[in-house]
Amino acid sequence: MATTEMESGSSDSRSEQGTADPDSKYPLKVLYCGGTYCEYMPEPAKCRQWLEKNFPDVFARMTVANAPKQEPGTGDAPPAGEEEEKKKQKRGGRGQIKQKKKTVPQKVTIAKIPRAKKKYVTRVCGLATFDIDLKEAQRFFAQKFSCGASVTAEDEIIIQGDFTDDIIDVIQEKWPEVDDDSIDDLGEVKK
Repeated sequence: MATTEMESGSSDSRSEQGTADPDSKYPLKVLYCGGTYCEYMPEPAKCRQWLEKNFPDVFARMTVANAPKQEPGTGDAPPAGEEEEKKKQKRGGRGQIKQKKKTVPQKVTIAKIPRAKKKYVTRVCGLATFDIDLKEAQRFFAQKFSCGASVTAEDEIIIQGDFTDDIIDVIQEKWPEVDDDSIDDLGEVKK
């Protein structure tokens, strides 16, 4: 909120709020578009059009005061709508080129990792290379083996317990696109 200067001798309520301008007439009339409640809020270009239509003199003062400085002989400034369109950030995937996924070899690796004393966890890596949803696979393993399972990394599922013997058959049964040649059993490994 802008404050203005006022004579220090006045004991008016305005002096308690701040200093006032001696040339101003009170109460001040303020042009208020609505801010939060403005019907054109997300798009300032529409708000500018409304201002130009309803208050052309205020619009002219604002555009002259905020006009970008141009070099002589460059022509007119671009219209407000075009300038705003350039600044506006576009979101969404329509019309954008999708990047190709990195071609990694399609290989599923299974490893048994020791946990504490004689307890193990089974680590399954590489299911995402076959476009298998890891959350769905995690739920399937947890239900199939009646144990805890979690997605721990970008392409890794940890299953609580030693299921290295059964998991190869379960994977091939559930996801037939994963063949026997693309599954590699690493045995027992350290973390």
